[in-house]
Amino acid sequence: MSFLSDFAARVMLLRKQQGLSREELAKRSNLSTRFLADIESGTGNLSLNNLAGLSSALQISPALLLAGIDSDPVLTMVAQCDASQRKELQLWLKARLNPCQNKIALIGLRGAGKTTIGKKLASSLKFDFVELDQQIEKTAGLTLQNIFELHGEDYYRQLELDVLINLILQQRSLVIATGGGIVTRNETYDLLQRNCFTIWLKAEPEDHWNRVLKQDPRPMANRPDAFAQLQNILNRREPLYSQADVIVDTSRNRIPSTVKKITAVWRLGSV
Repeated sequence: MSFLSDFAARVMLLRKQQGLSREELAKRSNLSTRFLADIESGTGNLSLNNLAGLSSALQISPALLLAGIDSDPVLTMVAQCDASQRKELQLWLKARLNPCQNKIALIGLRGAGKTTIGKKLASSLKFDFVELDQQIEKTAGLTLQNIFELHGEDYYRQLELDVLINLILQQRSLVIATGGGIVTRNETYDLLQRNCFTIWLKAEPEDHWNRVLKQDPRPMANRPDAFAQLQNILNRREPLYSQADVIVDTSRNRIPSTVKKITAVWRLGSV
């Protein structure tokens, strides 16, 4: 995803989270509605003055608005920012964590490391770890393969929503490893975003591929176009995954480093 398209997704997400129409945000930030539409489509290029106005209207600093473009600035800011910046980051995190104080959801394509990282993160935070697909299988009394073969994807997506609702209603603190396609159904993804602190475990297509092959190479056997299909799925879902509260590049960060960074951000916002 390009710089502008990633920025566009962040602006649109913040606007919707605050219940603002495009016209309202344009008026508050002294931008034309047409120019704001260009920004949200990834074609508008902001000046510094316009960035300041837009940040003020969204009630977030320019630094934090831009930090959403890449995972590392948000995460490393915990260690690098000065006292005033740290306080600002803490206030932003506390506001975001308020409705989802005890639920963390890991999203991303298969092979992102959701299960491995999720278990270690849950242990670090003393949360329970839940794999959503395992809960779906338990509820249905069927394996995922049998669910799809016997009932189809629509049935699976409804189970996914029902199981997620049940988990959200539970009082216990959870790290939830979601299925890769949870972002494709608006109702389910909206529910997840409103009730969980979402983290996209991002990786390069080659890393997804190699990790999946290590887990189980059988689905890829005799499919010469399998890698191309994986790339296409990732490209289609990137705009949805990028709406997560925090993005962590698992291609550039080892598992202990990833867990340490997420834990630091979570604890800072929970203080």
